[in-house]
Amino acid sequence: MSFSSIYGQEGPISVLKSALEKKRVPHAFLFYGAEGIGKRTTALVFAKALNCEAGGADACDVCTSCRKIDSGNHPDILVIKPEGQFIKVADIKELQERMRFLPLEGARRVVIIDDAERMNITSANSLLKTLEEPTPTNVFVLVSSRPHLLPQTILSRCHRLRFNPVKRDVIAAFLEKELALAPDKALILASSSGGSIGRALTLHKGDYIALRDSILGRVSKGALDPLGCLALAGELAGDREDIREALDILKSWYRDLLVFRETGRPEALVNSDHAGDIGRLAGSADGSAILRGIRTIQRAEAAIERNVNKPLTLETMVFTLFANKANFVEDSRRGRAGR
Repeated sequence: MSFSSIYGQEGPISVLKSALEKKRVPHAFLFYGAEGIGKRTTALVFAKALNCEAGGADACDVCTSCRKIDSGNHPDILVIKPEGQFIKVADIKELQERMRFLPLEGARRVVIIDDAERMNITSANSLLKTLEEPTPTNVFVLVSSRPHLLPQTILSRCHRLRFNPVKRDVIAAFLEKELALAPDKALILASSSGGSIGRALTLHKGDYIALRDSILGRVSKGALDPLGCLALAGELAGDREDIREALDILKSWYRDLLVFRETGRPEALVNSDHAGDIGRLAGSADGSAILRGIRTIQRAEAAIERNVNKPLTLETMVFTLFANKANFVEDSRRGRAGR
């Protein structure tokens, strides 16, 4: 894999290629941004380019160095990850010991610290000592989705590159090309991914589209009787991760109602294939009622995270939501009467 294989991160890649071309590579980088948008992949490609035997601004993918990095067998590419909750100080100290020596094979030793914000204070302070005394043969790449948790002393010694969420059309194109998905399926996954190719791939592995279609098929009716509410609550049930995913689908529906009510633009919808139902319901909906629905889902999410009784939480949420939904037209009429 080379820089040309990474989708939607032209800005950071341009900076890295410029540094390689000018042979002015900082000793430490921080790649930060949301999960699943290419930070770790870019870090590995950057390590390949730094050590590529072709000597250009990108990895050639065919030299011995590139092939070793692809297989995870290059002795000068070190990846440190959390074990359990934190990155262990022992891993940082072992790293410091290895850095006393020159790289074994490559031009640069590249250290990639994944989820860098999960260093504890001892680990961070130990790493700081290394960053304060940079050597020309060692390059650090810290990867983080929560850089605000890193000490300012670490941040101040890194060249920071922000990775932005990937555009929906770019993710859809990736899924069509790499997974040979049909355009309509690729667009649904891309729209639901939150700008993350990693999340789109995770959704593809599961039965996400079937779950989404089932949930939206129920809520698009605009109202449910008690049995319908219980059936929907059952649809949302599962383990914590399953519930989180189902609630995200439900939130996306309310988000779309609000967006369409305010903009009237079907292309701005997450669930654009349901634009007809969304437009029908949004036309008579009151904005404050939609926001109350979103807050109701968020309260249920928080309760699930606290291990509150899951079935009862979901049933209460669904009944509250559809009592709210029944009031959409009434609230809207009150708003018009007040004007």
